[in-house]
Amino acid sequence: MKLEAVKKLLEGVPKVSLGFFPTPLYRLEKLSKELGVNLYIKRDDFSGKNLFGGNKTRKLEFLIGKALQDGCDYVFTYGATQSNHAMQTIWTAVSHGLKPVVYLAAVVEPDEEDMRSNLLLDHIYGAEVHVVSMQEGESFFQAEERSFQMGAEHVARLEREGHKCYNIPVGGADATGSAGYISGMAEICGQAQEMGLTFDYLYHASGSGGTMAGLVAGKKLLGLDLEIHSITVADVDADYVSTKTQLANEVLAYIGADPLVTEADFMVDEGFYLPGYEQPSAGGTEAIQLMARREGLLLDPVYTGKGFAGLLSDVRTGKIKPGSNVLFLHTGGATALFAEKEILGQLF
Repeated sequence: MKLEAVKKLLEGVPKVSLGFFPTPLYRLEKLSKELGVNLYIKRDDFSGKNLFGGNKTRKLEFLIGKALQDGCDYVFTYGATQSNHAMQTIWTAVSHGLKPVVYLAAVVEPDEEDMRSNLLLDHIYGAEVHVVSMQEGESFFQAEERSFQMGAEHVARLEREGHKCYNIPVGGADATGSAGYISGMAEICGQAQEMGLTFDYLYHASGSGGTMAGLVAGKKLLGLDLEIHSITVADVDADYVSTKTQLANEVLAYIGADPLVTEADFMVDEGFYLPGYEQPSAGGTEAIQLMARREGLLLDPVYTGKGFAGLLSDVRTGKIKPGSNVLFLHTGGATALFAEKEILGQLF
């Protein structure tokens, strides 16, 4: 499908304006020379009207648009205590007159006397914040499941009182939210055309998988010859690709397009998330330092550091051919550099 036709489909679903688009896309001159590839960066950390943008802002344009269309007065969402998604959901909700409620599982237990990073911002914005502490022997994902149940009970109470609530999943990873990255892929396609470029590879960090599903759906819809490499930042389950395939086709249906995506369209690399979610890695630390000291740009230890570590590894091992045009999608998250030391790691 041609670019203008894709844009027309996206105009047919609810949306609000939250960001300044298109976000910058440009060549990283020093790292391109050092790595022997033509390395470009897409600055979706610059996406929001808020100072702290990121990939969730694209999704939230569609999610908040749907919440308003549905006549909701509350927005609920979930994540870890330092969740970028939760923070961005909160600012986008309050800026549109919606009351945000978040249930956040504590990978690292926050200090109430020393509130930091996204969790500090959540409180400044006036959100109703519920921290769900991990119980002995419980994994993060089990604590997260408890937070979903707590949120569902809260929604039910409010709706019995006559309120209408919009429930956003972790990462905004549903058909409505993932439309944001069909839009994002269309934007990348347009910028590449203007620059006379054809990208061979696109690398990004992947958590809940909504960005990945939208990117792959957008690639298929636009008929692009591009390898999308999704570097996971957490231990994903065995049906990760199959469920994201379903999500990609659901988002295509949501905007009025035919299902196009198969499991073969996903290239997921699980080799860089260890020792775990919100736990720093040696590769991620090196990636953060390299980007900062060569290009003056900040990555984060939870998402983009590990995503860029995957790209660096593929360049160094020859999986990315010398001279290739490579795009790194910067999905934001630099607020994690001001989080608890257990998340930050040893960066200097």
